[in-house]
Amino acid sequence: MRIGISCYPTYGGSGIVATELAMALAGGGDEVHVISYALPSRLSFLNARTFFHEVVTPTYPLFDNYPPYSLALSTKMVEVARHAPLDVLHVHYAIPNAVSAVMAREIVAPQPLPIVTTLHGTDVTLVGNDPNYLETTRWGILQSDAVTAVSESLRRTTVEQLGISNQIDVVPNFIDPARYEQARSGPGARRWGKPGEHLLVHISNFRPVKRVMDVIGVFERLMRKIPSRLILVGDGPDRGKVEQYCREHHICGAITFIGSLPLIEEVLVGADLFLLPSESESFGLAALEAMSCEVPVIATDAGGLPEVVVDGETGFLRPVGDVEGMAAAALRLLSDEDLRRRFGEAGRRRAVEQFSQDAIVRRYRAIYQRVTGLP
Repeated sequence: MRIGISCYPTYGGSGIVATELAMALAGGGDEVHVISYALPSRLSFLNARTFFHEVVTPTYPLFDNYPPYSLALSTKMVEVARHAPLDVLHVHYAIPNAVSAVMAREIVAPQPLPIVTTLHGTDVTLVGNDPNYLETTRWGILQSDAVTAVSESLRRTTVEQLGISNQIDVVPNFIDPARYEQARSGPGARRWGKPGEHLLVHISNFRPVKRVMDVIGVFERLMRKIPSRLILVGDGPDRGKVEQYCREHHICGAITFIGSLPLIEEVLVGADLFLLPSESESFGLAALEAMSCEVPVIATDAGGLPEVVVDGETGFLRPVGDVEGMAAAALRLLSDEDLRRRFGEAGRRRAVEQFSQDAIVRRYRAIYQRVTGLP
């Protein structure tokens, strides 16, 4: 099957999942064409069955402030659909990808171009729910031939906020167990730690919804009681605020800023705990990746996180903003190595049994077969 995949190329969950899916499909024998404005961060190899098509937005004086990316994206989709030619177009994130795909389908008609749209979270909860985009987002979803959401929580939110009555398949995010197993032979997080330090990791895009200051709050409470180091992976608008706080409170020596990193297993392996105190998570891919590395997760009981982290088994879930509760849960795990190890092993089992790449990719491919009628 010839499959087009359109996504954002950034380190966010939607781009990561789309890229991993593209590589898995190509590894299984499909021909995959990735369409984006830059090479996705995790598209680590191109081969005879994987192709990248860059979307270039023209620069004209009239477009200086508002370059029409959605139109350039549609045009590139049309070009790839005609000349590959594509059997199906799978877009990740509703705005503008789904809308651009619907336009492309109209342009290439009568050539068939079934569209599968995967919703990842903020395309519904923030962008899609904004009055400036709501009707367009809703239209792009309704015009798709199949729609998936990465969690049951996101599916419910889409139905409630956008009034979508069409079928939405829940297909969760996934991990490649072998990749995380291979990383265990390396030093992982220990390369940044000192002897005797407990290592805590947080990975995000440092947006306000991630509540990175809560991460700092949990860590401060821990470092007063046990030797600890916090490793922060990622970048974004709140990083400056965090750095300023660390300087003002003289805790910079215990915190390591790594910045954005495509191979996050290189940081997670060997860590003692993963912190994810987000206000909302449609799924929580970073939590799943931590579990894959046998790292227990302390997270909020919000959005799709309870569908990933089992409270009291693979980690602990606490209400949004409950810094004291998260710190107490973290201290409990760090003070009992046998408990922490059991939680880590349970997390790894759950990641492999429930969210393994092969099983999830088969579910996506079954959807492609449903909308195309192809084997």
